[in-house]
Amino acid sequence: MTKKTMPVKKEVNGLNGNSNLWSYGFQDLNIFSPASLPASLPASLPASFLASLPAPIPNAPYFDLRIYREPMIKSLIKVHSKDMYRLLEEVHFDGNYYRVKCVSSGEWDYCWDLAVRIQFFGKMLGMTLYPKRLVSQKEKRIVYRSMILVNPYQLWDEALVNKFWNLQERVEFLIARILFHECIHVMISLGNILPSGFGNTDIYLEFRKMLEVSVSENLSHELHNVQFRLWNLVLFGYSGSESEKKLLERVQEIYEFLINEKYTNQKTGKAFRFPSNNKKIARKYSWIAAVKAGGDKQVSKRVWQVEVRRLRIALRELFEGIDTELSNIGFTMK
Repeated sequence: MTKKTMPVKKEVNGLNGNSNLWSYGFQDLNIFSPASLPASLPASLPASFLASLPAPIPNAPYFDLRIYREPMIKSLIKVHSKDMYRLLEEVHFDGNYYRVKCVSSGEWDYCWDLAVRIQFFGKMLGMTLYPKRLVSQKEKRIVYRSMILVNPYQLWDEALVNKFWNLQERVEFLIARILFHECIHVMISLGNILPSGFGNTDIYLEFRKMLEVSVSENLSHELHNVQFRLWNLVLFGYSGSESEKKLLERVQEIYEFLINEKYTNQKTGKAFRFPSNNKKIARKYSWIAAVKAGGDKQVSKRVWQVEVRRLRIALRELFEGIDTELSNIGFTMK
């Protein structure tokens, strides 16, 4: 691993046509601050995203997030994943890009830059932006850049308040938990994109095992039910220009997204002792999957909602089956 303590200054668009957006969760926002102003977000974010952010409440109390201690957050993460700690060790939470990994394969170098920004910004606890890769033929280098946005607005959640009366500790715990979740997505992406073997962390290998079990013969019935519902939702969101091959690829992409979120929620819940059961995960991500499928362009909203509910049921059955199969083979998360 190659580490670089100075931030990487070169600008890059945060979203583009090949980007994926992984969201940690959608909740009602219960706190605003001057940091929630769209102008304080990275300039690379699209105008449509910025426009969706809430305006600050005039004369509302302002909470300064700078009370958190970066080393403490990294220490909390290190307890649960040394691979993730090494990813974050040289990254400061200032929104700048830092080079966290660089490997060579043949004539090419493959590098990964990561930025972390912590601020109040909307209705998501956190999200990870995966931009299009940057290719330099001259330097024989491919650079991937990710940005993680952390929004620790649930500071007054009853369970957290009961666990941490000290506000500084509560802020640090919540940031660590959200960041842990989002870094799982980054590490899975590293494993998928980097040349074979270079991104094989424990987290990536655990995820691949869960994905492998989810498409096993023992779960063929549950798998086909989920894929059938996803196919219907993709057809409901069909714009009229995509080929059947593209639609099938979208089904596969959304399916892997759902298994990714099951693994990530389960891993984070276990690490920070805030478990999230299959029913809750299926309810949250069936709706997100339906939105990713394209919405209700071809049908009424009522028909679309019925299919989303059917996906939720099928997804919960698949998730329960995955847990059973993993238990039968003696698989446990580290």
